[in-house]
Amino acid sequence: MTFKRFSPLGAVSRHARLLAVSSGLVTAVALAAPAAVAQPAPVAPAVSAAQLAEAGDALRGADIAGTAWYADKTSGKVVVTVDSTVSDAEIATIKNSVADTAAGITIKHTEGTFNKLIAGGEAIYTGGGRCSLGFNVRSGSTYYAVTAGHCTNIGSTWYTNSSNSTVLGSTAGSSFPGNDYGLIRHSNSAAADGRVSLYNGSYQDITSAANPTVGQSVRRSGSTTGLHSGTVTGLNATVNYGGGDVVSGLIQTNVCAEPGDSGGALFAGSTALGLTSGGSGNCSSGGTTFFQPVVEALNAYGVSVF
Repeated sequence: MTFKRFSPLGAVSRHARLLAVSSGLVTAVALAAPAAVAQPAPVAPAVSAAQLAEAGDALRGADIAGTAWYADKTSGKVVVTVDSTVSDAEIATIKNSVADTAAGITIKHTEGTFNKLIAGGEAIYTGGGRCSLGFNVRSGSTYYAVTAGHCTNIGSTWYTNSSNSTVLGSTAGSSFPGNDYGLIRHSNSAAADGRVSLYNGSYQDITSAANPTVGQSVRRSGSTTGLHSGTVTGLNATVNYGGGDVVSGLIQTNVCAEPGDSGGALFAGSTALGLTSGGSGNCSSGGTTFFQPVVEALNAYGVSVF
């Protein structure tokens, strides 16, 4: 909030009297000044966090696939992003769902379709699907990898090659929907590398983990599209992927991603930030991508980056 500095009433009145001595014509204007200056402009009532949460619950209840939303506490509005599958009638439903709440609403459009970014190909494999490893982590002398929960949900054994002949490890934890993180226990601790590939022959060492801020510059590494960069556009976003797959507490960004990038690392410098969950668009035209905050995953499993 910006505060304006006002002159004390007495000081303005003395100034008005001095002007009155000099000119009777100015007197009427000067004497009106204290009331005009001393009265601050009306401030719109603030929308509470509880009221914004109520609007979020209403949007969840509308249950429209291809939508994502987060609360903008500064504007007192819920920012809703809709993909290309959402119709005008569904947008009207979205608006009506929050009409009885105190929160305002902003609708934004993004090209493509919100999908969980998983595909058949390379990187880490299980059950006919391909994902990307996020960060290697450890608990004491036991080494793990964190990735997306919608990936660890589909298989128990993970491999490093498409022929499924080299074992990476086994699923040790999975949380999806609601959250989108999973844990893979390494079969060979020596294979765990605490760095992230930059897809140019070099690597970024990861030494800490944190939650991002809106406007922060970030990079994403994934097995389909390699390294891409962008900025954080929203926090605590909820995404409805359809079919009952709703995930909350996500980081919203304008970083591109494509199928197979799921689970990949979001980071800034040497700081781990998130795990690729899903999004829309591609790395030719751009898009909107969502990430599971990695701090939540690390805390859930009692592991840390190294």
